[in-house]
Amino acid sequence: MSTLLGWFSKACIIVFLIVMAIITLLPVGLAILNSFKTNGEIYTNILSLPTTWQINNYLDVFRRTHYLRSLWNTVFLVTLSVSGIVLASSLAGYKLARTKSKLSHALFVIFILSMLIPFHSIMIGLVRVANQLNVQGKLWGLALIYVGIGSPMAIFLYHGFTKNVPQEIEEAAMIDGCNGLQLYFRIVFPLLRPITFTIVILNTLWIWNDFLLPLLMISNREKHTLLLSTQALFGQYSANWSQILAILIMAMLPVMVVYLFIQKHIVSGIAEGALKS
Repeated sequence: MSTLLGWFSKACIIVFLIVMAIITLLPVGLAILNSFKTNGEIYTNILSLPTTWQINNYLDVFRRTHYLRSLWNTVFLVTLSVSGIVLASSLAGYKLARTKSKLSHALFVIFILSMLIPFHSIMIGLVRVANQLNVQGKLWGLALIYVGIGSPMAIFLYHGFTKNVPQEIEEAAMIDGCNGLQLYFRIVFPLLRPITFTIVILNTLWIWNDFLLPLLMISNREKHTLLLSTQALFGQYSANWSQILAILIMAMLPVMVVYLFIQKHIVSGIAEGALKS
């Protein structure tokens, strides 16, 4: 009887996971399907197959949105932002974890509390500060803002993960003559690779798919990211949904490829990073 119940519970779990996978993948599948239709077919029935597969949707979008330029802007922004988050947060998380003092604990708590502040509550003030610092409209200025917003979570993860690194390794390196920077970049940082992969992919997905912050900060069309470039497909009274879906699919593919290569590090990195925080 217990064996039968065990098989039944496993079957229920498998069925549940299959249903959840279908629910998760259904919007993506519909987006891909409808990106090959005309606008009229989308308005008629979003679930039907295209009468004629409209490959020109992708060709037109490639030209109208200046895809290669927008892709370069997005890659540049993500690379600069994620590099800044990793560098600043890994140093801060490591130092806070290794420094046992009330000040260190207070700073760590401040970083954690800043994660609870909704972005929309600081949005207007952030734009005003960016104007005053003359960084609005610049991709590197937008990258600085991403570093500031993304660092608290990364510091939290690095702080927890650093506790898994034996201090004896650092002490041995210092005896061998390593200074502070050599100790960190040659000994400690390579040991933080699992959590670094996690932070890289999570922040890459966030920045790559963000629309609101670039919309607030970037007005020059030549500096538009992939998602911002979709504005060219919206008219005053209408929208070309087939081409909008096509550019969204084209924007999704590069980051999905990156995710597939390093996704195995995400779960282990988050688990180990949060375990001892």
